[in-house]
Amino acid sequence: MFRFANPEFLYLLSALPVLIVLYIYVVLANRKALRKYGEPALISQLMPEVSPKRQHAKFWLLFTAIAVTVFVIAGPQFGSKLETVKRQGIEIVVCLDVSNSMMAEDIRPNRLEKAKQMLSIMTDGFSNDKVGLIVFAGDAFTQLPITSDYISAKMFLSSINPSMVSSQGTAIERAISLAERSFTPNEASSKAILIITDGENHEGDAVKAATNAAEKNIKIHVVGIGSPQGEPIPVDGNNFMKDSEGNTVVTKLNEQMCKEIAAAGQGIYVRAENNNAALRTLQAEINKMDKTEMDSKVYSEYDEQFHVLAWLALALLTVELLMLERKNRLFRKVKLFS
Repeated sequence: MFRFANPEFLYLLSALPVLIVLYIYVVLANRKALRKYGEPALISQLMPEVSPKRQHAKFWLLFTAIAVTVFVIAGPQFGSKLETVKRQGIEIVVCLDVSNSMMAEDIRPNRLEKAKQMLSIMTDGFSNDKVGLIVFAGDAFTQLPITSDYISAKMFLSSINPSMVSSQGTAIERAISLAERSFTPNEASSKAILIITDGENHEGDAVKAATNAAEKNIKIHVVGIGSPQGEPIPVDGNNFMKDSEGNTVVTKLNEQMCKEIAAAGQGIYVRAENNNAALRTLQAEINKMDKTEMDSKVYSEYDEQFHVLAWLALALLTVELLMLERKNRLFRKVKLFS
């Protein structure tokens, strides 16, 4: 793939037509001035050393050198070659609850935004690891296949909202099953599933799914987000979600269920609050995992390719400087092919 490191300098090419117009104007002005002294054909015989062709050649050499120099400073680069590299790291799949209850504001600014902030900070701490992202509510969907492209991971993370999953609920079992299938076939790599949820209205047997994952050497860590006391779910500004009888719905953190899933998955449970204590505990636990060698597909760096153009511009300028506008008197009468 080809690109320019500083493409804004290419706007300088717009000045090249102006140089051509100015040169044509100067040539025509000189011819008009010569006609004041007589016929151009007669005057040219009186100035045998003058060479219009050389003058034209010098201009086009200089013109080409300027054009090439613009491309040089724009920084032509080739690269973006997909390569396989060996890295020491772990694989982790994040399962993020995006049900409506995650909009409760008992954690500031709300449960979902707090979870996204934690994951963003955690992603910044990754170096050679692979990360995947699954969103779930009443069903589970892969938002980002497992990858070492952290920029894409943060981009997908920022776009997450409850409308991504139409069916409501907390299908943790489906999320765990989908996460199991999301890892690479490398059996030696250390694998972990991170579940961030308030655990309310969970469906299926999440504890059994966690036990099955642990039997495959996949640890499951759970972050409980919310408060046991509960909080109404905001909808449309200052209004709150109500049930079929018109009562305000209060969503509470199901901490007991979260702890049971973490225990079955041989991982840890932490409760997220309005600080980063849970994040630090989680990062410390992940850092304890054995780093294994993994293959990663990465794009190689762009290589600078301005050197050839720079030498070309220098050669053109050198020829232009050495070329005289007048014919050399010493070689004027030399006719090699007469």
